[in-house]
Amino acid sequence: MPVLVTDKVYHIYNHANGSENLFREDNNYIYFLSKWQKYISPIADSYAYCLMPNHFHFLIKVKDQEEIKQKLHLTGFENLSGVISKQFSNLFNSYAKAYNKRFNRRGSLFNRPFKAKEITHDSYLSRIIFYIHHNPIHHGFTNSLDYWPHSSYQDFLYKEESFLNRKAVIEWYGDLSSFKDFHEQPIGKLNKLEKEFGS
Repeated sequence: MPVLVTDKVYHIYNHANGSENLFREDNNYIYFLSKWQKYISPIADSYAYCLMPNHFHFLIKVKDQEEIKQKLHLTGFENLSGVISKQFSNLFNSYAKAYNKRFNRRGSLFNRPFKAKEITHDSYLSRIIFYIHHNPIHHGFTNSLDYWPHSSYQDFLYKEESFLNRKAVIEWYGDLSSFKDFHEQPIGKLNKLEKEFGS
């Protein structure tokens, strides 16, 4: 299990085992996001995400120590790295249990451990969000960002409410218009970004 540290920004991603899918129907995507909000929102701010049939990507910033303790009602000394890891474990186990019941399957669903790459330079932030949002195009699931409903690109342009920290993201780009302009660049550079940020 990756060790995540408070106040750090991470690209979180994971795949299904083998040739399995994580999401088979629309309700699966919705249910996973509800579990993400239950288990991860208390420990991290989410900036961007994309859910694909067999894998997912998130960009998060782990909250500071006091906020995590407050959100999870922790008292006294706590191993916060262990607490953070436990929240991710609870997320994956809870989703996999429901998924297995829904599709009458057994066994692990997610690759272990999940991947967490720390984003150490501000210059990466706009590029990693571009990378996350363009993943469905890169993998051939759609030819337009507007046509993939399971990414946070929709949250920024069309949804009034979201669990994302949209204000921080828009500030990185300058404004919403600049956010859109940046995302309308050709995706040819994704091959290079893939080496930096994961699959």
